[in-house]
Amino acid sequence: AEKLEIARALARMGVDVIEAGFPAASPDDLEGVRRIAVEVGNPLPGDGEIYRQVPVICGLARAARGDIDAAWQAVQYAARPRIHTFLATSPIHMRYKLRMEPEQVVDRVREMVSYAAGLCKDVEFSPEDAGRSDPQFLYFVLEEAIKAGATTINIPDTVGYTTPEEFGGVISGILANTPGIDKVIVSVHCHNDLGLATANTLAGIRAGARQAEVT
Repeated sequence: AEKLEIARALARMGVDVIEAGFPAASPDDLEGVRRIAVEVGNPLPGDGEIYRQVPVICGLARAARGDIDAAWQAVQYAARPRIHTFLATSPIHMRYKLRMEPEQVVDRVREMVSYAAGLCKDVEFSPEDAGRSDPQFLYFVLEEAIKAGATTINIPDTVGYTTPEEFGGVISGILANTPGIDKVIVSVHCHNDLGLATANTLAGIRAGARQAEVT
Protein backbone atom coordinates (compact mmCIF):
# COMPACT_ATOMS: atom_id res chain seq x y z
CA ALA A 1 0.00 0.00 0.00
CA GLU A 2 2.86 2.40 0.79
CA LYS A 3 4.60 1.63 -2.52
CA LEU A 4 1.35 2.32 -4.38
CA GLU A 5 0.95 5.67 -2.63
CA ILE A 6 4.54 6.62 -3.51
CA ALA A 7 4.07 5.54 -7.14
CA ARG A 8 0.98 7.72 -7.46
CA ALA A 9 2.91 10.69 -6.07
CA LEU A 10 5.78 10.09 -8.51
CA ALA A 11 3.32 9.93 -11.41
CA ARG A 12 1.75 13.23 -10.33
CA MET A 13 5.23 14.77 -10.26
CA GLY A 14 5.77 13.73 -13.88
CA VAL A 15 8.47 11.11 -13.28
CA ASP A 16 9.10 9.32 -16.59
CA VAL A 17 9.97 5.85 -15.31
CA ILE A 18 9.07 4.22 -12.00
CA GLU A 19 11.23 1.22 -11.15
CA ALA A 20 8.64 -0.19 -8.81
CA GLY A 21 10.55 -3.10 -7.29
CA PHE A 22 12.29 -6.44 -7.63
CA PRO A 23 9.44 -8.90 -8.31
CA ALA A 24 11.57 -12.04 -7.83
CA ALA A 25 12.53 -10.93 -4.31
CA SER A 26 9.24 -11.97 -2.71
CA PRO A 27 5.58 -12.63 -3.53
CA ASP A 28 4.68 -9.34 -1.82
CA ASP A 29 7.11 -7.35 -3.96
CA LEU A 30 5.75 -8.99 -7.12
CA GLU A 31 2.21 -8.08 -6.04
CA GLY A 32 3.27 -4.52 -5.21
CA VAL A 33 4.80 -4.03 -8.66
CA ARG A 34 1.76 -5.63 -10.31
CA ARG A 35 -0.63 -3.29 -8.51
CA ILE A 36 1.46 -0.27 -9.50
CA ALA A 37 1.45 -1.50 -13.12
CA VAL A 38 -2.34 -1.85 -13.07
CA GLU A 39 -3.28 1.23 -11.05
CA VAL A 40 -0.54 3.76 -11.90
CA GLY A 41 0.72 2.43 -15.24
CA ASN A 42 -2.55 2.91 -17.13
CA PRO A 43 -4.52 6.02 -18.04
CA LEU A 44 -7.71 6.27 -16.01
CA PRO A 45 -10.65 8.66 -16.43
CA GLY A 46 -9.65 12.05 -15.11
CA ASP A 47 -5.94 11.26 -15.00
CA GLY A 48 -5.25 13.78 -17.74
CA GLU A 49 -5.69 16.49 -15.15
CA ILE A 50 -3.35 14.79 -12.67
CA TYR A 51 -0.59 13.08 -14.70
CA ARG A 52 1.40 14.77 -17.43
CA GLN A 53 1.91 11.31 -18.91
CA VAL A 54 1.49 7.70 -17.89
CA PRO A 55 4.89 6.59 -16.54
CA VAL A 56 6.82 3.56 -17.68
CA ILE A 57 6.53 0.88 -14.98
CA CYS A 58 9.76 -1.08 -14.62
CA GLY A 59 10.65 -4.26 -12.74
CA LEU A 60 14.21 -5.19 -11.77
CA ALA A 61 15.62 -8.65 -12.55
CA ARG A 62 18.93 -10.40 -12.29
CA ALA A 63 20.13 -11.94 -15.56
CA ALA A 64 18.20 -15.15 -14.89
CA ARG A 65 15.04 -16.52 -16.49
CA GLY A 66 13.17 -16.84 -13.21
CA ASP A 67 13.81 -13.21 -12.31
CA ILE A 68 12.88 -11.99 -15.78
CA ASP A 69 9.71 -14.07 -15.79
CA ALA A 70 8.71 -12.62 -12.40
CA ALA A 71 9.39 -9.07 -13.60
CA TRP A 72 7.28 -9.59 -16.70
CA GLN A 73 4.52 -11.23 -14.67
CA ALA A 74 4.31 -8.01 -12.65
CA VAL A 75 4.84 -5.23 -15.22
CA GLN A 76 2.95 -6.68 -18.19
CA TYR A 77 -0.27 -4.97 -17.05
CA ALA A 78 1.17 -1.48 -17.55
CA ALA A 79 0.55 0.47 -20.73
CA ARG A 80 4.33 1.05 -20.94
CA PRO A 81 6.11 -1.89 -19.26
CA ARG A 82 9.88 -2.27 -18.91
CA ILE A 83 12.19 -5.05 -17.72
CA HIS A 84 15.53 -3.97 -16.23
CA THR A 85 18.09 -6.77 -16.04
CA PHE A 86 21.66 -6.57 -14.81
CA LEU A 87 24.91 -8.54 -14.59
CA ALA A 88 28.27 -7.53 -13.15
CA THR A 89 31.18 -6.73 -15.47
CA SER A 90 34.02 -5.69 -13.13
CA PRO A 91 36.86 -8.19 -12.61
CA ILE A 92 36.31 -8.35 -8.85
CA HIS A 93 32.57 -8.99 -9.18
CA MET A 94 32.93 -11.51 -12.00
CA ARG A 95 35.56 -13.49 -10.11
CA TYR A 96 34.36 -13.37 -6.50
CA LYS A 97 30.61 -12.74 -6.70
CA LEU A 98 29.50 -14.37 -9.95
CA ARG A 99 32.37 -16.88 -10.13
CA MET A 100 32.12 -16.58 -13.91
CA GLU A 101 34.69 -16.07 -16.64
CA PRO A 102 34.30 -12.95 -18.82
CA GLU A 103 33.22 -15.09 -21.79
CA GLN A 104 30.46 -16.62 -19.66
CA VAL A 105 29.29 -13.16 -18.65
CA VAL A 106 29.06 -12.09 -22.30
CA ASP A 107 27.09 -15.24 -23.17
CA ARG A 108 24.70 -14.69 -20.25
CA VAL A 109 24.10 -11.08 -21.25
CA ARG A 110 23.31 -12.07 -24.83
CA GLU A 111 20.95 -14.84 -23.72
CA MET A 112 19.09 -13.00 -20.97
CA VAL A 113 18.70 -9.64 -22.72
CA SER A 114 17.39 -11.51 -25.75
CA TYR A 115 15.01 -13.48 -23.52
CA ALA A 116 13.71 -10.29 -21.89
CA ALA A 117 13.32 -8.63 -25.28
CA GLY A 118 11.18 -11.59 -26.39
CA LEU A 119 8.74 -10.72 -23.62
CA CYS A 120 8.90 -6.92 -23.53
CA LYS A 121 9.89 -4.42 -26.20
CA ASP A 122 11.40 -2.04 -23.61
CA VAL A 123 14.48 -3.63 -22.00
CA GLU A 124 17.09 -1.91 -19.86
CA PHE A 125 20.48 -3.51 -19.22
CA SER A 126 22.98 -2.56 -16.51
CA PRO A 127 26.60 -3.72 -16.32
CA GLU A 128 26.85 -3.84 -12.53
CA ASP A 129 29.98 -2.19 -11.09
CA ALA A 130 30.65 -0.47 -14.42
CA GLY A 131 32.84 2.11 -12.68
CA ARG A 132 35.45 -0.57 -11.92
CA SER A 133 35.08 -2.49 -15.19
CA ASP A 134 37.74 -2.72 -17.89
CA PRO A 135 36.63 -0.15 -20.48
CA GLN A 136 37.20 -2.33 -23.55
CA PHE A 137 35.33 -5.25 -22.00
CA LEU A 138 32.54 -2.89 -20.94
CA TYR A 139 32.15 -1.53 -24.48
CA PHE A 140 31.96 -5.08 -25.87
CA VAL A 141 29.36 -6.24 -23.34
CA LEU A 142 27.22 -3.18 -24.05
CA GLU A 143 27.49 -3.75 -27.80
CA GLU A 144 26.24 -7.31 -27.33
CA ALA A 145 23.39 -6.16 -25.07
CA ILE A 146 22.26 -3.67 -27.71
CA LYS A 147 22.41 -6.36 -30.41
CA ALA A 148 20.31 -8.60 -28.15
CA GLY A 149 17.56 -6.00 -27.85
CA ALA A 150 18.38 -3.59 -25.01
CA THR A 151 16.77 -0.18 -25.54
CA THR A 152 18.31 1.56 -22.50
CA ILE A 153 21.89 1.07 -21.32
CA ASN A 154 22.26 2.03 -17.67
CA ILE A 155 25.70 2.65 -16.19
CA PRO A 156 25.91 2.03 -12.43
CA ASP A 157 28.63 3.23 -10.10
CA THR A 158 27.60 0.36 -7.85
CA VAL A 159 30.02 0.85 -4.97
CA GLY A 160 30.15 4.65 -5.14
CA TYR A 161 33.74 4.40 -6.30
CA THR A 162 34.18 7.16 -8.88
CA THR A 163 34.65 10.91 -8.74
CA PRO A 164 32.67 13.20 -11.10
CA GLU A 165 35.57 13.57 -13.55
CA GLU A 166 36.04 9.80 -13.65
CA PHE A 167 32.34 9.01 -14.03
CA GLY A 168 31.87 11.60 -16.76
CA GLY A 169 34.81 9.96 -18.51
CA VAL A 170 33.15 6.54 -18.27
CA ILE A 171 30.04 7.90 -20.00
CA SER A 172 32.07 9.77 -22.64
CA GLY A 173 34.07 6.62 -23.34
CA ILE A 174 30.93 4.51 -23.76
CA LEU A 175 29.36 7.03 -26.13
CA ALA A 176 32.54 7.23 -28.21
CA ASN A 177 33.44 3.54 -28.36
CA THR A 178 30.30 1.36 -28.20
CA PRO A 179 28.86 0.34 -31.60
CA GLY A 180 25.11 0.95 -31.71
CA ILE A 181 25.07 3.24 -28.67
CA ASP A 182 23.40 5.96 -30.76
CA LYS A 183 20.32 3.72 -31.07
CA VAL A 184 19.63 3.51 -27.31
CA ILE A 185 19.18 5.76 -24.30
CA VAL A 186 22.21 5.97 -22.02
CA SER A 187 21.36 6.15 -18.32
CA VAL A 188 23.32 6.79 -15.13
CA HIS A 189 22.83 5.18 -11.71
CA CYS A 190 25.13 6.55 -9.03
CA HIS A 191 25.62 5.46 -5.41
CA ASN A 192 26.44 7.84 -2.58
CA ASP A 193 29.16 6.01 -0.62
CA LEU A 194 31.52 8.99 -0.96
CA GLY A 195 28.71 11.59 -1.01
CA LEU A 196 29.16 12.08 -4.77
CA ALA A 197 26.03 10.49 -6.25
CA THR A 198 24.43 13.78 -7.28
CA ALA A 199 27.69 15.24 -8.61
CA ASN A 200 28.43 12.04 -10.55
CA THR A 201 24.89 11.97 -11.96
CA LEU A 202 25.24 15.55 -13.20
CA ALA A 203 28.67 14.74 -14.68
CA GLY A 204 27.11 11.78 -16.53
CA ILE A 205 24.32 13.96 -17.93
CA ARG A 206 26.86 16.58 -18.97
CA ALA A 207 28.78 13.83 -20.80
CA GLY A 208 25.65 12.83 -22.76
CA ALA A 209 23.47 10.54 -20.64
CA ARG A 210 19.73 11.05 -21.19
CA GLN A 211 18.28 9.17 -18.20
CA ALA A 212 19.15 9.62 -14.54
CA GLU A 213 18.16 6.98 -12.01
CA VAL A 214 17.65 8.64 -8.63
CA THR A 215 16.11 7.81 -5.27
